[in-house]
Amino acid sequence: MAKKPSRQFVCRNCGTAYPKWVGQCEACGEWNTLEEETVEPLAASTASGSAKGRRIKLEGLDGIAKPPPRIETTIAEFDRVLGGGLVPASVVLVGGDPGIGKSTLLLQAACRLAGNGERVLYISGEEAVDQIRLRALRLGVGTTKLDLAASINVADIVSTLEAETDVKAVIIDSIQTMWLETVASAPGTVSQVRACAFELIRLAKRRGFSLILVGHVTKEGALAGPRVLEHMVDAVMYFEGDRGHQFRILRAAKNRFGATDEIGVFAMTDRGLEEVSNPSALFLAERRGNIAGSAVFAGLEGTRPVLLEVQALLSPKSGDGAPRRAVVGWDTGRLSMLLAVLETRCGLKLSGMDVYLNFAGGLKVAEPAADLAVAAALISAASGVPTSSGEVYFGEVGLSGEVRQVAQADARLKEAAKLGFDQATLPRRVARGTVRNKPPEGLALRELGHLSDLIGADMDAE
Repeated sequence: MAKKPSRQFVCRNCGTAYPKWVGQCEACGEWNTLEEETVEPLAASTASGSAKGRRIKLEGLDGIAKPPPRIETTIAEFDRVLGGGLVPASVVLVGGDPGIGKSTLLLQAACRLAGNGERVLYISGEEAVDQIRLRALRLGVGTTKLDLAASINVADIVSTLEAETDVKAVIIDSIQTMWLETVASAPGTVSQVRACAFELIRLAKRRGFSLILVGHVTKEGALAGPRVLEHMVDAVMYFEGDRGHQFRILRAAKNRFGATDEIGVFAMTDRGLEEVSNPSALFLAERRGNIAGSAVFAGLEGTRPVLLEVQALLSPKSGDGAPRRAVVGWDTGRLSMLLAVLETRCGLKLSGMDVYLNFAGGLKVAEPAADLAVAAALISAASGVPTSSGEVYFGEVGLSGEVRQVAQADARLKEAAKLGFDQATLPRRVARGTVRNKPPEGLALRELGHLSDLIGADMDAE
């Protein structure tokens, strides 16, 4: 007698299954993440273990592995994050907030590929074909020979792709809208997303075309749906940015065919997304160098040096509660640590002040090298003395106040010199080889061993 389908509850965050609904997942600790799904019984031959597979071929580690071929989109910032272009039979998952520009970016990339003679299919589950055409007209790519379709039925999509033999790339917008009739649940649920992605990925691997999946994100910024989806694909990219700013950042969180520390910078305009080949100049375009509480950080995003303005504002504490710490673009915990070091090791009294910190331009900074620039901005705000308009800062600050070395100082200094800065404040070179080459011509170096040296120098300037 055939077994009936059973039901279980699966956590959409970690994929753990439970026989009944519970409020909190015991595996990952998240609340209200369990969703019901239907489990089809296994066939008798599979359940009894009588089905046999064929033996697979084993190979040794030694051998020659050629680099994978690439299909360039000719959007340099997009190709940079991909690692040089799309790899045939690869699967890329692109996530981002609603309205940030995911569909715009991928439509522009699809039109570039189609304009280069590649056969590209753009399949949308959120928009009608006429809506995509109107968006293409606004972007100025309405005459491109691009194949469009509007469907959420994965079985129909798979049948169509099986019949089209010359397709090089397929874009699915979005995976949360796809539906498989063999799965008894609504589109967007854990079981539907997992099953639909599996069918599409298996087809892409077998037929050899590049597959790009658009994914929605939760309010916490993580990709919606089962976490296993990120493990199934070859690359995971996040399209970030503040909708109040024109800048957009494409960042790779996972890439089997390239680096995961590269970023692509775009500017949102009325004609779509435009590449930003020199992000430093764009981020510093509106900087005013005569304001106290501002400093320029020589940062590094992947292999690309980027100069950013960090702004600090101090005001007397309001009320009887704890002082306020508001941060945009940086880690709040790191700011608290830096304030404690400035007060304990350097004697700068900030405990009675509300502190506001902002990295202008909307870029989120994660590297510890920003410590010295943030400290310079805080010291400038506390003393009321502006930092030099031609000076950049980078260096990590330890708990004892020491200024520690950071990676790729040469690249940071070259970028600063290219943009016309004449001085750089950086960690003291304890060991040889920290700065391998001589500093760029016209750029003076101020080396610090302790954070108190920065306070002393600024007080002397005052």
